[in-house]
Amino acid sequence: MARFEFKLPDIGEGIAEAEIVAWHVKVGDEIAEDQQIADMMTDKATVEMESPVAGKVVELAGEVGDQVPIGSVLAVIETGQHSDAGPERAAQPAEDSTDERPLGDGAAKPTAEQGEELPVTKVENPEPAPVRAERRAEPEVEARQAQPQDQRPSTSHSTDEVGHKALASPAVRARARDLGIDLAQVKTAGDRVRHADLDAYLLYNGGSVSARATTAARPDETMKVVGLRRKIAENMQEAKRRIPHFTLVEEYDVTALEDTRAMMNRDRGSNPKLTLLPFLITGMIRALAEWPMLNATYDDDANVITRHGSVNMGVATQTPHGLMVPVIRGAQSLSVWRLAGEILRLAEAARAGKAARDELMGSSITISSLGPMGGITSTPVINRPEVAILAVNKVEEKLVAIDGDIAIRKRMNLSLSCDHRVVDGWDAASFMQTLKGFIENPIRLLST
Repeated sequence: MARFEFKLPDIGEGIAEAEIVAWHVKVGDEIAEDQQIADMMTDKATVEMESPVAGKVVELAGEVGDQVPIGSVLAVIETGQHSDAGPERAAQPAEDSTDERPLGDGAAKPTAEQGEELPVTKVENPEPAPVRAERRAEPEVEARQAQPQDQRPSTSHSTDEVGHKALASPAVRARARDLGIDLAQVKTAGDRVRHADLDAYLLYNGGSVSARATTAARPDETMKVVGLRRKIAENMQEAKRRIPHFTLVEEYDVTALEDTRAMMNRDRGSNPKLTLLPFLITGMIRALAEWPMLNATYDDDANVITRHGSVNMGVATQTPHGLMVPVIRGAQSLSVWRLAGEILRLAEAARAGKAARDELMGSSITISSLGPMGGITSTPVINRPEVAILAVNKVEEKLVAIDGDIAIRKRMNLSLSCDHRVVDGWDAASFMQTLKGFIENPIRLLST
């Protein structure tokens, strides 16, 4: 047997180490050539590591969350003596693993008879609960029958749910089920149980209900902060620790802009559907031309501020692994249609983990939007080393006084956070007012 040392290759210019974010194999596994063995992360780029040889894994470099230097051994693989036998040895454990996975460790492979029994078990599972409930109800029925007629509790046409259905509407029955109330215990003066009877029952019992209405406590979970989540935590901590933030919120009337967006979408042809985001980015670009101090980065170690000529717009994007900020480079040269296409392309790449390294760095200002969930206002955290970030809040219809009349208008708040070491309050307010002039006048916004 030969031992092959798979060393971590250089996966990015200037990168000295990478973090293990996932292992796809374990010691003892037989693997095939080009099989994925690990995911490694540097900055916000995740790279899949594939084995160049087939064989048996005998050593792994560390655990998830560990840092591995470039050029060091990531895995040791024991290769077979005969190349023709290798694939068979690699294939057999994979087949066994597939068969055994649903049954757990040490379980035998299911037979045809066992496979047929499984659905029967699932069908019969709900049956024991009504049987147990019926047995619990029998002593209560016998106790009531043994009591004198005048001492028996009144049920007023409501019967045990295990037997015949209590007289109640589906809505009342559903509410009682959610509250954990046995309808047989609810007194009613009418011919059926109503919501008012449930209210009286709750009031009489001090608001207490059956344990069925409570939510079981979830067990505590301990999760190691690794990968993208660790990077986000480090970046946010550094941003809040080193940057004196201040946030300015302004309300915008987007009624005309929304009408313009709807009109353009009706005749968009093969273009991507427009959201508000490309219009807002266009407005930001126009306003930054007048207030360039917001389109800047600050190297606080070297005490150097760089005002950027191009607008490299970072677009905060939620992914299954956490928040990422892909970058639209040279956004000032793109139309709203092209901006929409770039937003869509970069978001899909980020969520799939396929965004290139240079697409995740080098932004000069960032926009963040949660769409309809954007809340009324927010205090976004600056994407260091930038000096400003704009958060988009949700659009709401409001009654607004216009020239003495009341009208329904679509309004939206934009929240701007700035680095007070670089941006003064006057500059931030001036930027927001300039942006307002573009957002509330779509013709001016879209004119060249």
